[in-house]
Amino acid sequence: MAVDVVTEIVIDRPCADVAAYAGDPSHAPQWYVNIESVRWRTPEPVVVGSRLDFVARFLGRRLAYTYEVVEFVPGDRLVMRTAQGPFPMETTYTWTPVGADRTRMTLRNRGEPAGFTKVTGPVMAAAMRRANQKDLANLKRILEEPR
Repeated sequence: MAVDVVTEIVIDRPCADVAAYAGDPSHAPQWYVNIESVRWRTPEPVVVGSRLDFVARFLGRRLAYTYEVVEFVPGDRLVMRTAQGPFPMETTYTWTPVGADRTRMTLRNRGEPAGFTKVTGPVMAAAMRRANQKDLANLKRILEEPR
């Protein structure tokens, strides 16, 4: 069963600020609930072809996977796909201005679970949705904090 989870939030910051922060995978452990670490395999900054190793905890399991950036339009869209990991997954961030100083960020995760995760697809999708909502709430809190 394919998993396709879309969540979004409006953040009270200009689109360029939200995209610059969220579009830098080095920040992921700060705002993602389940991501423990990110290590660059290719030189920074993000470009199409960038590869990054992620370590996460999800549904009580430690997951290690490599993402490759397959599409990047600064300030608009970032798409990463697993190049290596427990199952094929694609993560897409999009940033849309909502007026001059607000941004709608959409986070989409989709993939085709395999092995043990194949039978837990519906449970996995629900858990991903909850985690993504927490992640976006964390991102909003971080970016809206007074400086």
